[in-house]
Amino acid sequence: MSETVLFDYWRSSASYRLRIALNLAAIPYRAVSVDLVTGEQKSPAHLARNPQGLVPVLQIDGLQMTQSLAILEYLDQTRNLGLLSQEPAARVQEQALAHSIAVDIHPVCNLQVVGYAAKIAATPDSAREDWMRRFIRPGLQAFEELLGAYQQVPFCTGSTPGLADICLIPQIYNARRWGVEIADLPRILQVEAACAEHPAFSAAHPDQVKP
Repeated sequence: MSETVLFDYWRSSASYRLRIALNLAAIPYRAVSVDLVTGEQKSPAHLARNPQGLVPVLQIDGLQMTQSLAILEYLDQTRNLGLLSQEPAARVQEQALAHSIAVDIHPVCNLQVVGYAAKIAATPDSAREDWMRRFIRPGLQAFEELLGAYQQVPFCTGSTPGLADICLIPQIYNARRWGVEIADLPRILQVEAACAEHPAFSAAHPDQVKP
């Protein structure tokens, strides 16, 4: 079987998601850092892997894949991770919970977007922090409300980690990095505590993989 290779960046939320999933699946992989700060994602070598110039890129099972949500679905289907319910009504609600972060919060807080916002801002020194707080805090408040549909058991939607947990934990990391207030979001904090005790999550934390 060919080697599994993850092209990622240690602080990338989408890469963080895949590290968690690969750990949950107990798939050994080799990590190759793509430095987003220096612009390595726009190098010819990386653009050949992903013309979008984004991370992560996962090479697995003889395939080369982009887009973290699509890759998570592949890993879920091929490794039976149980990230989503098989019952359609429950499944769509769980997907909506995960997508509220991965589709709604994450794209506007992408390094490329925030960098441009800071560049055109009247006060560039504080623009990054202001931008992040403007979008992360309301998004997590809504996520907290959505969690009200589930019992705390102890992950977002059940007794084992699911897609929503995989999307939430990297966003909590970003919230803390940018000084976003989350102390008044108890359900989210309980999920964070449960995930911190899970080895698949703890081993994927940016501090554990920082180059």
